[in-house]
Amino acid sequence: MDIASLSMGLSQNKLLSQVGTAVLSNTLDNSQDMAASEVAMIDSIPTAHDLETSVNPAVGSQIDVYA
Repeated sequence: MDIASLSMGLSQNKLLSQVGTAVLSNTLDNSQDMAASEVAMIDSIPTAHDLETSVNPAVGSQIDVYA
C-alpha cells in the first residue's frame, strides 16, 4: 500500500465521520424541536375541571352546608 492511497483512505474516512456527525447533529436538533412542540401541545390541553365549567359553569361553585 503506498502513501497516496493511504492518505486518500484516511481522508475519506475523516469525511464520512464528519458527515455522520453533521447528520446526527441535525437529527438531534429536529428531535429537540419536536419534543418541545409536544410539550407545548400537552400543556395546552384543558383539564377536566376546565371542560366541566365550560359546559356547566354552575356546577361546583356553591356548597350546600345545611342538610
